[in-house]
Amino acid sequence: MLRDVLGKTFRFLGYTVQYGCIAHCAFEYLGGIVVCSGPSMEPTIQNSDVVFSENLSRHFYCIRKGDIVIVKSPNDPKSNICKRVIGLEGDKVCTSNPSDFLKSHSYVPKGHVWLEGDNLRNSTDSRCYGPVPYGLIRGRICLKLWPLNDFGFLRASPNGHRFLDD
Repeated sequence: MLRDVLGKTFRFLGYTVQYGCIAHCAFEYLGGIVVCSGPSMEPTIQNSDVVFSENLSRHFYCIRKGDIVIVKSPNDPKSNICKRVIGLEGDKVCTSNPSDFLKSHSYVPKGHVWLEGDNLRNSTDSRCYGPVPYGLIRGRICLKLWPLNDFGFLRASPNGHRFLDD
């Protein structure tokens, strides 16, 4: 009887470890569901919207200008932020605020990206903390799940003029 109980216990532990490993790999490499908070990505993503973030793009260096990404915050490593990629390494970006009369520009250094919120007047982003290391990117948001009336792929940036071709 003790043998049966131990056998069932070890079998249960084995299955638990296996399924735990599968779940870890799925969330680490495939993606997961994220609840976004804050006004920085309005109108594209509203406070409390639920989105799907896929993680394969960051592993294969497939992040492009215009993508919305989940990133470890440069100011607080315990939290994640949601921003749009405005520039990749070597790109010329506008580093000034929209209300600034004189515009300043800079180049994104190697291994970094330039991130901005869609709500430029209410976003703490690369204009405050500078270029963000590529390694801080956790995933790329590809689909809005909630609210259901806004379900689907995300729309283009309302700040398309911020993308420089130079």
